[in-house]
Amino acid sequence: MSASPSPARRTVLRGAAALAGAAGAGAALTACSTATNSGGNTPATPTAPVVLGAAADVPVGGTKLYREQKLIVSCPAEGQYKAFSAQCTHAGCVLDKIVEGEGNCPCHGSRFDVNTGKVLRGPATDPLPAVPVTATGGKLVAG
Repeated sequence: MSASPSPARRTVLRGAAALAGAAGAGAALTACSTATNSGGNTPATPTAPVVLGAAADVPVGGTKLYREQKLIVSCPAEGQYKAFSAQCTHAGCVLDKIVEGEGNCPCHGSRFDVNTGKVLRGPATDPLPAVPVTATGGKLVAG
């Protein structure tokens, strides 16, 4: 009797190891997908107008993150507003905070300029999409 496993058993063991590796890779890919993060399967920009709240909530020279609506709004000058999607262009996670003018992606560390949408640090390579925003009756409306 041979001390080494038979070829058939060795093939089964290799197949099991490959299957376990594939399952692990699938879990890792799922972690980067938009279906399992706070981005969900919704579009990066609104498909219909969204009322965000009082325009006064975004101070001149400041920025506000509307995480539930997946939007960032800045006010560069009195009565002027800019909006961008707050959904990271790398894997679709929603930005979680703004620190010193940078939007932070909690999933992989991408950073974005909240006033321009430009990527400041990867892994994201595409800027945040701009979203039209207006102040109507003292309320911000995006989309």
